[in-house]
Amino acid sequence: MKSLLVLFAATASTTSAFTSPRGGGAVGLSRASVILKAEAGLMKNDEGLEYVKLVHPDGPSSEIYLFGGVVTSYKDDDGVEYIAVRPDAKMDGSKPISGGLSHCWPQFGPGEIQQHGFARNVDWSVKSMTDTKVELELAPSDYTKAMWDKDFLCTFTVDLKADQLCTKMLVENKGGDSFDFQAALHSYFTVSFLDKLEIQGSFKGKEFLNKMVGDDGEMQTEKRDAITISEEYDRVYKGVNDPVLVDKGKGKKLSILNTAGWEDTVLWNPYGAKSMGFNHFVCVESVKFDPVTLDGGASWTGEMALKPEDTRPIKI
Repeated sequence: MKSLLVLFAATASTTSAFTSPRGGGAVGLSRASVILKAEAGLMKNDEGLEYVKLVHPDGPSSEIYLFGGVVTSYKDDDGVEYIAVRPDAKMDGSKPISGGLSHCWPQFGPGEIQQHGFARNVDWSVKSMTDTKVELELAPSDYTKAMWDKDFLCTFTVDLKADQLCTKMLVENKGGDSFDFQAALHSYFTVSFLDKLEIQGSFKGKEFLNKMVGDDGEMQTEKRDAITISEEYDRVYKGVNDPVLVDKGKGKKLSILNTAGWEDTVLWNPYGAKSMGFNHFVCVESVKFDPVTLDGGASWTGEMALKPEDTRPIKI
């Protein structure tokens, strides 16, 4: 599977920063145009982890790792990246990837099983794949059954459109007994600098849990029209699911469109932690905080899309 990205230049040659996909492919040169074959398909990074690269004919691209089923890149048709991976992230499978649209399932935060559940640190399998769409599956294994012995099937779909990246999380109860779960996309987004960022949405007047106050956190009320970050953040806004990131440094804004399932938003940033690259990302997480009770044979769906928009003045 290959998509062609035409770069206009007099003469040039280009090589990929990643290892070649299975099947390989040469870089072609045609007169005054360099045709770079932007490969779409199953690839491996330098540490041997497999990921799927999606490439849209209009220019956008995305990368999704099978380990954790995590989206680690989404670039628009201008080549602007919207998803962050921390500089201290391990990309060899030794621990969950710190960054991307990371799954917290079937538990969000601490609880009866490991922190944030197990979906982010196991391998998902490819159910289907095209140049612009991939379906990943997660089914029970001996590892998951040892901590959460439920008959489930998770399907995560990533669909790369010309103007947005669409995701769908489907949880199915394949057994006869009901089970409870929480779900979240622990989403990391790139920012030019935190002081250039504001987060808009229906936050004003809403109560939130500020986990940075006291031992158990404190309920507070948001008084601002737009949120800016100048301290360490860990805040749960229940009933808010329409955040918009406005980055004046990039001249871009990103709407997080939670259209099904994701009811709440968590804002997190380890302000001051230079090793994590705190000044260049913010976590704006799509969350189903209250547990879902899923009866046997039933299913739950979470749908979230990322829609970028250029905010720079139009030059005439």
